[in-house]
Amino acid sequence: MSDQDKNQEMNAPIQASKQEQKKNGRGKLMIRTLIAIFVLGVVGGGIYWYVSGKTVYIDQSQIEAPLITLSPVNSGVLEAVYVQDGDMVTANEPIAQVGDEIVKAKTAGEIVSVNNNIGQYMNVLAGTGSVATMIDPTQLRVVGNLDENKGLANIQVGDPATFTVDAFGSRVFKGVVDEVAPTAESGSVVFNISDQRPTEQFAIKVRFDPSQYPELKNGMSARIWVYTQ
Repeated sequence: MSDQDKNQEMNAPIQASKQEQKKNGRGKLMIRTLIAIFVLGVVGGGIYWYVSGKTVYIDQSQIEAPLITLSPVNSGVLEAVYVQDGDMVTANEPIAQVGDEIVKAKTAGEIVSVNNNIGQYMNVLAGTGSVATMIDPTQLRVVGNLDENKGLANIQVGDPATFTVDAFGSRVFKGVVDEVAPTAESGSVVFNISDQRPTEQFAIKVRFDPSQYPELKNGMSARIWVYTQ
């Protein structure tokens, strides 16, 4: 037997041992990897269920602000209108002329509708004296109606919220719950085998910073997520 053969024969057990160690090392690494994946799955699942359990989703929501009706003090004929839909006006800016009276904006804001029927008689006593309506953009809120049995009891003023707006796809906007209505909206009757009970809905208002999101407009459709304490 040559020296080379003798060396190979002597090194064979060592090489076999190294291969066995590598095999065992790969096995241990695989086990550790599987354990890490399992732990991450458990933790991730726990976080998901914890967060989802503290999140209230409101599907049917809308950006809106209280409408401000602009009308003359006295009845008369609509002589002229000085603004158009979408115009931004300042406080006390002339809006229209009814008879000899100039109707002015009550506050700074945006005109959302205008009566352009020049020559129409504006009867204030009969409730037909509106020459325009406007909003104060600083009062814009995201308003959603929530069923009383879908997390209403968990929502409090000050809870953080996020919302998306249909016009902007999946983009997320931030806000905070500003008001939980003390009185229910008109409810609907839910029919089942055992009874008939009304499902009442309550308005949830989310405040946001209009100066941060100037692209958000009155009337846009939205979806709300409220993160309860």
